[in-house]
Amino acid sequence: MSEHHQIVSDARGEPLPGSVGVRVRIQLSGCPSARWSRALRVNLSNELVGHVAVGHMRLNDIVQGDQIVLDGVEASEAPTLAGSLRRAVEATNRAEIGEQNLTANAEQEEADAVAHQVTLGDGPS
Repeated sequence: MSEHHQIVSDARGEPLPGSVGVRVRIQLSGCPSARWSRALRVNLSNELVGHVAVGHMRLNDIVQGDQIVLDGVEASEAPTLAGSLRRAVEATNRAEIGEQNLTANAEQEEADAVAHQVTLGDGPS
């Protein structure tokens, strides 16, 4: 079963003393599951790739209760954020968010080989 949520309010801004940008809160139609929230974070991250002024945005806890909360939104990125956010919500709603068996993208042997290449020893830095 899929989960669907919609943006139901205009954005509201709050200052972030000591930080770059502002906090933006946007009301959702309900309280999304952790899965939906993670999917939204991924979809919004994909939407924002290549945008110049998103380096200070924090998306880890993007959904808090029944709100989308974006910290570090800079004025120069604000005009394009609305479209990116709307597309991310739509993509999240289209995705199958329900419980499903996910298959690994790599076998254990391949994962170990990749991890072995990430050496934290005395090698060159």
